Amino acid sequence: MVKQKSEPQILSSVTNALRILKSFSTFEPTKKVSELAESLGLAKSTVSRLLTTLASEGFVIKDEKTQAYRLGISVLTLAGIVTNNLDIHKEAAPVLHKLVNDTGETAHLAVMDGLDTIYIHKEECYHPVRILTHIGRRNPSYCTSSGKVLLAFSGDNVVEDIINQGLVSYTENSITDPNVLRKELDMIREKNYAVSTEELTEGTKSVAAPIRDYTGKVVSAITVVGPIQRMKNYKIRDIAKKVTHAAKEASERLGYDERYL
Repeated sequence: MVKQKSEPQILSSVTNALRILKSFSTFEPTKKVSELAESLGLAKSTVSRLLTTLASEGFVIKDEKTQAYRLGISVLTLAGIVTNNLDIHKEAAPVLHKLVNDTGETAHLAVMDGLDTIYIHKEECYHPVRILTHIGRRNPSYCTSSGKVLLAFSGDNVVEDIINQGLVSYTENSITDPNVLRKELDMIREKNYAVSTEELTEGTKSVAAPIRDYTGKVVSAITVVGPIQRMKNYKIRDIAKKVTHAAKEASERLGYDERYL
């Protein structure tokens, strides 16, 4: 008699608690019980109990004046453990620091999570401007240089999933035509770097290049971003050369050697 393989047991309470934590974002850093209940399709009593439990462990904090919740220090602690133990983070961090000194602009390390791009490390320049980037921030992959690099070296199915989900316009420069996106990704594969000019945020420009692991697979992207008034077109080629060099160095620190692949 063939023994049936049992399905993994999933606790709905744990799932809902995680859904609550994942619902917070840069744009919505605080949430009330009623807002969470409505957006997640849960009863207010359920949300209230879960938030009380999460608060007891430091994962959320309640503002007694507004009755709204925000993420707590425990989330930051776990995030620090994750990033500090990522090989790509440990190997690329010193490379990012040198890149900031070489370009005078802020540098990031980004990876793909699902269809989004997430920053896992940031090295600030000496004269920063207000740019909405931070560790843990999620961005639509087709609107940033790091996201476009990661997309260019992902499978075609990932690109089509992005397209099928809809290419939303964030600025007048956002790519919303699937064919334009496909052509741009082809160019990125040819040049080995990507440029984004005010595609997600007005007033900013960025350049990114791929980081490969020892198998040659693109696992991350290294990016330089700055205000468009400093990131002039005539400087982009020079910055792209420095970014691709930094990405190559980070790749080699991960064991990549193009001579043997």
